[in-house]
Amino acid sequence: MYSNNMHFVKVKSILSSSNGMNIYRGCSHGCIYCDSRSLCYHTPIPFEDIEVKENCLELLETSLKSKRKKCMICTGSMCDPYMHCEKSLELSKKCLEIIYKYGFGVAILTKSNLILRDIDIIEQINKKSKAVVQMTLTTYDDELCKIIEPNVCTTSKRVEVLQECRKRNIPTVVWLDPFLPYINDTFENLCGLLDYCLSVNVKGIINFGIGLTLREGNREYFYSNLDKYFPNLKNRYISEFGNSYEISSSKNNELMSYYYSVCKKHKIMCNINDVFSYLKEFPKDKQFQGELF
Repeated sequence: MYSNNMHFVKVKSILSSSNGMNIYRGCSHGCIYCDSRSLCYHTPIPFEDIEVKENCLELLETSLKSKRKKCMICTGSMCDPYMHCEKSLELSKKCLEIIYKYGFGVAILTKSNLILRDIDIIEQINKKSKAVVQMTLTTYDDELCKIIEPNVCTTSKRVEVLQECRKRNIPTVVWLDPFLPYINDTFENLCGLLDYCLSVNVKGIINFGIGLTLREGNREYFYSNLDKYFPNLKNRYISEFGNSYEISSSKNNELMSYYYSVCKKHKIMCNINDVFSYLKEFPKDKQFQGELF
C-alpha cells in the first residue's frame, strides 16, 4: 500500500530555467526502478514522504503574468503530478487552470489515469494554445505492471487515457521505458506496447534503449524488490552489471532495430531530440492571441 505521508514547504520559485515544473517531490507510486530515488536528486527520504510546494499556485501565476512570450510549461519530469495526494489537493488541476488563463501551453508526463479528472481543461488548453499528454508504459502485461509499478493504475488503464486524448484531438507522446533485463525486455512485451501506441495514434515515442539506470539510492530499492518478487535475479544483476549506472539488455540491438522499423513504417516520431523539440515548441500562430480573461 502507498503512504499518505506528506509535508508542506514554501519555495522561492516554481519554474526552472527551461520552464519545467514539479509541484511535488517524492512519489507514492512505488515503481521498483524509479531513478528519482537516486540520492543525487536530494528528494525526500523516505521517498514516499511527499513534499508539497504549498505556494506553487501564487508563484506560477506571478511567473506567467510576467512572461512576455508564451511557451510550453512541462511538468512531471521528476515526480508525477498525479500521484495520490493530488486527488485531494488538486494543485495540478489548479496549475492547469492558471496555464489556460494566461494562454500558455502544457506538456504533462504521468503514469496515472487520475489525469482524466482534468481532461476537460487540458482539452481547452489544447484548443487555445497546445497541450500534450505524455504517458509512461513499461509492460503490456497488467499483472507484471502491478509488481513493478504497484501503486498506480495498470497499463490498460493508461491506454484508456490515451484513447480519450485521441477522441479529443489532444496529441500524445509515450515513454517506453525502462526495460528491466530478464523481466520485461522481451520481443513479446515490446510488440504489445507498440500495438498499444498504434491503436491510439501517438504523435511520438521516447525510448532511451532497452535497459534502465541504477545508482545509489534507487539501486538498493530496486534490488530489495528483486529479492521480493524475482528470487535470485539480484545476484545475476550484480554479476553481469556490477555498479554500472547504465544497464543495457543483451537484446538491445535486436529490439531497438524492430522498434525503429515500426516507428518508421507508421510515421511515429521517435528521434528523441525531435520529440523533445516538439514538446517544447509553442505554436507560433497562438503566440499573440488575446486573452479570454
